[in-house]
Amino acid sequence: MIKGIGNDIIEISRIEKAIQNERFLEKYFTLNENRLFEDRNLRPETIAGNFATKEAVSKVLGTGFVDFSLADIEVLRDDMGKPYVILYNNARSLAEKLNISRIHVSISHSKEYVIATALGE
Repeated sequence: MIKGIGNDIIEISRIEKAIQNERFLEKYFTLNENRLFEDRNLRPETIAGNFATKEAVSKVLGTGFVDFSLADIEVLRDDMGKPYVILYNNARSLAEKLNISRIHVSISHSKEYVIATALGE
């Protein structure tokens, strides 16, 4: 059963500016995400995709980023490139409280924008 849905859109140029600050990647993304970004040559559309996905997942949880941080939502890719989410700390606890056992995500981008959609079941 669907428990929540969320989406987010972001300008890639906004992320290009943000990654000029080294702390941005350290503060908002996990070590595994940063490894993914490095493997993809720090492509801003990849980083923007993860950022938008985190925002979309927070909407699935229905709270925005209240009592948890962006780094509590980890967005990785499987061997085929499909994105998936791992929740940590209070984000995980909130999902459990809401009986959300799985979050599906999709990420798309154009030259200027990234959009992400998340669905919790």
